[in-house]
Amino acid sequence: MTPGDREQKVKALIDKLCLTRELNRSEWTELIRERTPAAAEYLFELAQDVRIRCYGRDIYIRGLIEFTNYCRNDCYYCGIRKSNTDVLRYRLTKEDILACCEEGYRLGFRTFVLQGGEDGWFTDERLCDIIAAIRAQFPDCALTLSVGERSYDSYKRLYDAGADRYLLRHETYEAGHYGRLHPPALSASHRQKCLWDLKKIGYQVGTGFMVGSPYQTPENLADDMLFLTRLNPQMVGIGPFIPHHATPFSHMPGGTAELTVYMLGLVRLLLPRVLLPATTALGTITEDGRERGVLAGANVVMPNLSPIQVRKKYLLYDNKLGTGDEAAEGLNKLKSRMEKIGYHIVVSRGDSQNI
Repeated sequence: MTPGDREQKVKALIDKLCLTRELNRSEWTELIRERTPAAAEYLFELAQDVRIRCYGRDIYIRGLIEFTNYCRNDCYYCGIRKSNTDVLRYRLTKEDILACCEEGYRLGFRTFVLQGGEDGWFTDERLCDIIAAIRAQFPDCALTLSVGERSYDSYKRLYDAGADRYLLRHETYEAGHYGRLHPPALSASHRQKCLWDLKKIGYQVGTGFMVGSPYQTPENLADDMLFLTRLNPQMVGIGPFIPHHATPFSHMPGGTAELTVYMLGLVRLLLPRVLLPATTALGTITEDGRERGVLAGANVVMPNLSPIQVRKKYLLYDNKLGTGDEAAEGLNKLKSRMEKIGYHIVVSRGDSQNI
């Protein structure tokens, strides 16, 4: 097959995805493996058209509050894994969290994301108390949780307390690949069960995966896309794998911006109304990462509202963006950068239309 034939075949698959929102595993694999720069540009044009049709040129902001860096898990890629004894551990108090929300509300945030490691200190009772306090003080705001794997009953209690959304990246769908990234105590099947539980309860559900994680193949990414097709989440967060120096994968090459933005474009065509962040990780590996993400179909950015003194303690990977000027205080700069590429940040809950 000539390069021209290959490019035309990839473009034909992009057209099929745009029209039908359905590809089989071999088609997904070919679409990812055989991509070309010209095919990527064609994809981005279609993805932008789709997101503008669904959401206009609005960019929704989420206020990220990283409230604990304690974690019971030992994932091989994560900088706050429990066996990393160099981490300076912290927990924010309820008062700290509410202060973050107050500052965020003043800045124009109408969605708060409470993200943390799987920290057993934050029992259902403690989390429900925090959720209820946020809900009472900021009734016009959406509240998203990202606190890992819990039981169905736990998820239900948090939902009943007032949480609206839940982010739980499946990381990689295929069990064998999942097992190469996680210790034996964790499994792909349990992670996926948690996501189905969250959907059953009524959360707006977000999932996602790493791009360029160790040992990943185009087939793995194809499986991820097929899982998104079945789950039909309201949010999808994907970002490049970035190694952390204190993990078993410190020597591994990181994911690329090129493949990450390509996958963003594919997700936008697959799930036209999904909420799709241009992630912090993408902004970390390349200075214009957030802009490239938006131009590939993303419509969410998540500046950091955590207290400045703890941001450098929540490092899932090295050189993380958002520990200084690119955090919430840099919101005006972020607004300016989005306006330069023809988009604008809005004060809104930014609810998914994919419900």
